[in-house]
Amino acid sequence: MQMFVGTGVALVTPFKKDFSVDTEALTKIVNFNIEGGVEYLVVLGTTAESATLSSAEKELVIETIKTANAGRLPLVLGVGGNNTAKVIEELQTRDFTGFSAILSVSPYYNKPTQEGIYQHFKAISQASPLPIILYNVPGRTASNMLPSTVVRLANECKNVIAIKEAAGDIVQAMKLIQHKPSDFLVISGDDMVTLPMVLAGGAGVISVIGEGFPKEFSEMVRFGLQRKINEAYQLHYQLADAIDMIFEQGNPAGIKEVFKSRGLAENTVRLPLVNVNEDLANRLEKFTKNLS
Repeated sequence: MQMFVGTGVALVTPFKKDFSVDTEALTKIVNFNIEGGVEYLVVLGTTAESATLSSAEKELVIETIKTANAGRLPLVLGVGGNNTAKVIEELQTRDFTGFSAILSVSPYYNKPTQEGIYQHFKAISQASPLPIILYNVPGRTASNMLPSTVVRLANECKNVIAIKEAAGDIVQAMKLIQHKPSDFLVISGDDMVTLPMVLAGGAGVISVIGEGFPKEFSEMVRFGLQRKINEAYQLHYQLADAIDMIFEQGNPAGIKEVFKSRGLAENTVRLPLVNVNEDLANRLEKFTKNLS
């Protein structure tokens, strides 16, 4: 699945000051990322604050992004949860026109065993009309999908094509890369370790920082894939402080400050998230203006 090699970005949902979805700003962000050189777009992931969106708002976000993208880049849709039956129902009833794959998070809160995680994704695999990118993010789910479980799914479920690996553990990522089937993609879900993962054999990233700085970050990933190590690390260290800052007080509050600094969108987030404080907002604005 070469379309998912490189940089994908987990798009935010911009809100107006009255907390309604800002479709004009979302269109600007889509165009900004396409013009910045990213390889694909991820819709309704965690960064989109999808947990706070109504069903109607999710449809509005989907249609806005599809219209703005106009078929230019592959689209990935977030479809996951901790109720297996509910995920399957969505897979069987949703119109996936315009999408190339789904991104499905490992079940959160329930804390299933590795066998439970395997059975969850096996059932999703059987129901899904699209290829599946697994998503392992223990910091949000409270359980870690081990490499052995991922490799088992990759070998036994042919439409499980990749994993967004966000455990923050480079050793675990390397074990995945070592033991995966040759055509299975290991995609970084941690911006700070993206380049080491790519150089170890990873396929790229699904990024947050990348949507705020698409030109620089996607070029870094391409340099890494081309084994132009010095050029890649020069860009990595250029962006490293910003990566720390955008997650310092929560995602997507940090990246939304970057979009505000760029004049692309308001910095509005929905409760229970709140805006970053004035100090961090000023630091992000300064970094963004200095890099522009």
